Amino acid sequence: MADEVTLKGPLPAVSYLKMPAGGEPYLEGHKCTACGAVFIGARAVCSKCSARNSMEAVRLSNKGKLYAYSIVHRSFPGVAVPYVSAIVDLDGGGTVKGNLVDVEPDPDKIPFDLPVNVVYRDALGRKDRDGNSYVSYFFEPAK
Repeated sequence: MADEVTLKGPLPAVSYLKMPAGGEPYLEGHKCTACGAVFIGARAVCSKCSARNSMEAVRLSNKGKLYAYSIVHRSFPGVAVPYVSAIVDLDGGGTVKGNLVDVEPDPDKIPFDLPVNVVYRDALGRKDRDGNSYVSYFFEPAK
């Protein structure tokens, strides 16, 4: 049938989430070979030292520390609140924003510098128009 859709399986929710066939998902950053700065997402010029053509793709660590967070109490319709929006400094470089999961959204229970792991899960049930689900990354306290 011409209108039949073939499901591709889970899709990455963002371009820097890589899902190699037969491998584990990971976050991809770009590291400047001139100064060593690490950034999320592709770029042609280093934002730290302005070096051109010095960026190389690197696999980012799945471990890091909580740098900052906000407990969100109001969001778009259909998004369950409260949730914890977090900024994490990854081991080895790179700073990334995402949601901190498996914690009570209470400031007394979320210390700064909390060691976290990056985990990959279904993106809250979201699907594209063809019915393919999305995979996203989240942070959870390291055990």
